Amino acid sequence: MNIELHEIPIREVVAGYKDSAENGVVGYGGRLNIRPAFQREFIYKEKQRDEVIRTVMRDFPLNVMYWVKSDDGNYEILDGQQRTVSICQYASGDFSIDHLGFDNLTQTEQEQILNYPLMIYICEGTDKEKLDWFKIINIAGEQLTSQELRNAIYTGEWLTEAKKYFSKTGCPAYQIADKYMKGSPIRQDYLETAIKWLAAKNGSEIEDYMATHQHDLNCNELWLYFKAVIDWVQVLFPNFRKEMQGLEWGVYYNKFADGKYDAKELEAKIIELMEDDDVTKNSGIYEYLLDHDEKHLSIRAFTPKMKRATYEKQKGICIHCKEHFELDEMEADHITPWSQGGRTTIENCQMLCRECNRRKSDK
Repeated sequence: MNIELHEIPIREVVAGYKDSAENGVVGYGGRLNIRPAFQREFIYKEKQRDEVIRTVMRDFPLNVMYWVKSDDGNYEILDGQQRTVSICQYASGDFSIDHLGFDNLTQTEQEQILNYPLMIYICEGTDKEKLDWFKIINIAGEQLTSQELRNAIYTGEWLTEAKKYFSKTGCPAYQIADKYMKGSPIRQDYLETAIKWLAAKNGSEIEDYMATHQHDLNCNELWLYFKAVIDWVQVLFPNFRKEMQGLEWGVYYNKFADGKYDAKELEAKIIELMEDDDVTKNSGIYEYLLDHDEKHLSIRAFTPKMKRATYEKQKGICIHCKEHFELDEMEADHITPWSQGGRTTIENCQMLCRECNRRKSDK
């Protein structure tokens, strides 16, 4: 892997600057991909943007930036996008500071800005080498997410297309699934989640999937899969509840999409479980209805007071093996299982030794 620090004057970076919804933001004579189409939007506040320009005007140092060199000899910004856009916008006359735009400056002042050297690390290497390096460098400014780091490595037509669907406010994924998702499209959370779900279906990781599809001409497989997941959720659970947001719907789809479920029966069971005081994790209800594993519900445990009272009542004798144990060697158990209507009450509590409780749970 090759990593070199370069001093590149602003005049070279702003050369050929263009900002369009179709082609993203480019500069450096068209060779620098400042912000690929449909990637993170410009998020600097006016004060942050102005401070970048004032730093340059005063000839104070800006934090270093990071570029990655692609196989075709062009570059993409890994870190420094917001500062670079601020500089390009000012040099292009998009905004002014203290009522002075770039065109209002004297030639000397303009030359000082254009000659200002930006300190830029440029990295070349294999995908793995670059990703490892990006993970350990001290990123200046706003910390990149894991998916933003991956995006810097696996660039190409597939990624550009995927970002159209998953990486912009108001993107198609946001429109159909916002209430089911957590995070932000512009921070690549939607894209990361969709890839993770589809990769898991094939027993692989996000990096494996992106490496395999990096040079595909479209992302049809990913988008159609994501739509299928959301359609499946909406058919099975048509009544949305806040507990549904952020669940691993793709993982459930991968496991249970072929199962036979009735939406009306599921809804009736959801209402019943939501009203059950013993269910302490309502968000786990949905996975429980698919695989019937009670661990998803975090069934309310017996209180220490209930355990102590039951232990004293049994005189420390395990109900099953009839041996005596200390309190900390025993565990509270439902006499009538919760799944059969048993409640977490002192009347339904029995103390078993750990071994007997384990054997009962294994049956």
